[in-house]
Amino acid sequence: MLDGTMTYHVPVLLQPAVEGLDVRPEGTYVDVTFGGGGHSREILSRLRPGGRLLAFDQDEDAGRNAVDHPCFTFVHGNFRYLRNFLRYYGIDQVDGVLADLGVSSHHFDDSGRGFSFRFDGALDMRMNKRADVTAAYVVNTYAEERLADVFYRYGELKNGRKIAAAIKEARAASEITTIGKLLEVVQPLFPRERGKKELAKVFQALRIEVNGELVALEEMLAAATAVLKPGGRLVVITYHSLEDRMVKNVMRSGNVAGKTAQDFYGNVLSPYKIVNNKVIVPDSGEVARNPRSRSAKLRIAERVALQAGQERRTDVKEAIKAV
Repeated sequence: MLDGTMTYHVPVLLQPAVEGLDVRPEGTYVDVTFGGGGHSREILSRLRPGGRLLAFDQDEDAGRNAVDHPCFTFVHGNFRYLRNFLRYYGIDQVDGVLADLGVSSHHFDDSGRGFSFRFDGALDMRMNKRADVTAAYVVNTYAEERLADVFYRYGELKNGRKIAAAIKEARAASEITTIGKLLEVVQPLFPRERGKKELAKVFQALRIEVNGELVALEEMLAAATAVLKPGGRLVVITYHSLEDRMVKNVMRSGNVAGKTAQDFYGNVLSPYKIVNNKVIVPDSGEVARNPRSRSAKLRIAERVALQAGQERRTDVKEAIKAV
């Protein structure tokens, strides 16, 4: 690995993820979640002249970690625009795409960003500090029903309606603009023994809504499928069930809904071949060194070339079903 201290973010499942990418020295790769640059540095250590790595991050703070390397290009943008940026750089296809979907330690540890309930501060949670929507905006302006839906869908909180009702009542008296104020409102709704776990789900739900994370992930996965060469690898590290389900479905069927298509003869069509049938998780040593890695799951798939005409037949069958 190239020299560099990862104070911004400790890369999770570093070796298994990059090994799964199966880096060719002169290949073209994309790290769609640059962060502290840990995975990118490991990829670069395996490239030679002629190889190329593009690394995406929408957070301008991550740009300070950009690597001075002839094979490296930093892209300040959301990974949902993967295909557009590749076209801008004159790239049609790539040999591998890697995504570590976890929130950087930098975000959790910066009290000014509002990602963690360990600190008081402004309710922000924006990955892109130029974006308009903050967690405070969501909490104070969303209708009760919409707010309940956010907590139920993105936090998988069964008491989402109760949380939304409590927030509505509290904000009627004064705006909820800080983490401390939000905690005053929602903390009494959870049993003490599960308090931290449930609060983490509240913050997860708000963060996903503020950043449109699941929509962006769906668009990125579709773009990755479109730009990967046959034999190219898609490597994704997930941290919660919502994103993991999407990744698993795409790798098995080619779409986030998990709907499988079949050819004329009934053979299941998928743009991917699963590389690791058993999900890869951090070992006890990594979890001890980096507790934030404990929920990580690594999935790897290889792009396959469908036989001539298969994509066309699938399109026709889907069109017939829709009639």
